[in-house]
Amino acid sequence: MTTTYPGARSGPFGALWGWARTHPLATDAVLAFGALVCMVLGSFADPHGPHGPTFGTRSPQPLSFVLMVLGASALVLRRRWPRAVLVATGGLTLLELVSGDPRAPVAMCAVIALFTVAAGSDRPTTWRVGLLTMTTLTAVAMLSGPAPWYAQENLGIFAWTGMAAAAGDAVRSRRAFVDAIRERAERAERTREEEARRRVAEERLRIARDLHDVVAHHIALVNVQAGVAAHVMDRRPDQAKEALAHVREASRSALNELRATVGLLRQSGDPEAPTEPAPGLALLDTLADTFRHAGLPVSLLLDESDGPLPAAVDLAAYRVIQEALTNVHKHAGPGASAEVSVVRVGVSVEITVLDDGGTSADSSPGPGAAGEPGGGHGLLGMRERAGALGGSCFAGPRYGGGYRVHVVLPLQPAAPEPVLAPER
Repeated sequence: MTTTYPGARSGPFGALWGWARTHPLATDAVLAFGALVCMVLGSFADPHGPHGPTFGTRSPQPLSFVLMVLGASALVLRRRWPRAVLVATGGLTLLELVSGDPRAPVAMCAVIALFTVAAGSDRPTTWRVGLLTMTTLTAVAMLSGPAPWYAQENLGIFAWTGMAAAAGDAVRSRRAFVDAIRERAERAERTREEEARRRVAEERLRIARDLHDVVAHHIALVNVQAGVAAHVMDRRPDQAKEALAHVREASRSALNELRATVGLLRQSGDPEAPTEPAPGLALLDTLADTFRHAGLPVSLLLDESDGPLPAAVDLAAYRVIQEALTNVHKHAGPGASAEVSVVRVGVSVEITVLDDGGTSADSSPGPGAAGEPGGGHGLLGMRERAGALGGSCFAGPRYGGGYRVHVVLPLQPAAPEPVLAPER
């Protein structure tokens, strides 16, 4: 059975590394024992032999051995109290330096403690502590020993303490860099999740608007034509038959558009979605005919001199006109008529839908107006469509009766800037 430790690395020493990370006190005890062994072995070596360093020609004094044991024991607590351990090992090193000759390498404990402090402190603190430790130990070694101040043992203390501070600072910098990379990756992951949720919410809102436009328009026409057919069924069956034909055509159109919209929700492997193009201003005449058949006279003014609109703008313009005419049909009085104009002005297209209010309409919103309790979401959807493309939407009563809807859509959609408009 193989045990996996948190933070373990891959490779032949992965398990050992993971164990060391999860057992810091035991790891420091092993390190302290290794340092003690190295110091004891070094205390038996004479660097000034006749033919270079010799081993076994000298032995440490009892005081030096005690200092080595105390220094190694202090290293066990180097992670819990790093600065206190540095002060303790530094003091033991100073005591060993002034105790006489032969010397034991107790300075190794101070080097390890200085590395620990540097690895856990910021850079200014590392350089202050490192410079103080390096200067103090080197100065005492040069002044207290029998060897000349430039002896290799004294220079060795200077070099090892300096390298310990630099190595600790490098380890701290690398650890901070790795932590920053990990935090950046986690933040990017959270950002991706938030972006995905935002896109899902936007898509749901867009589909909800499309469904509202399709259902509100066609069901309103079906309702009117069905009422006409019921009213004239007995007296004028030919007119009732024509009205039912319009009902059938409107319901077929509603089903086709619903099928196209719901097809966007299909998953991979589902039957192929409809391939009919999305509705646009090219179908504006057909849209106007449906309202004319329902008894609402509609006049059109369409500027096609500069070619077709971008797909997103074309669809939004069609939906806005569809919803505006549906509102006129539902809320205007008997005998009302509507005027629709689509004109390009510079880098935008302006859509205007006017109605005269009919013979018995006033300038107040009719029942079911957007924003009223129990009302629909027609004007809200128009404002959202315009805002999604960076345009604007205004809707309000006209002077003398009737209603006016004015929408401006940029030909190059920009960031959305929703504009509040009076409710209808």
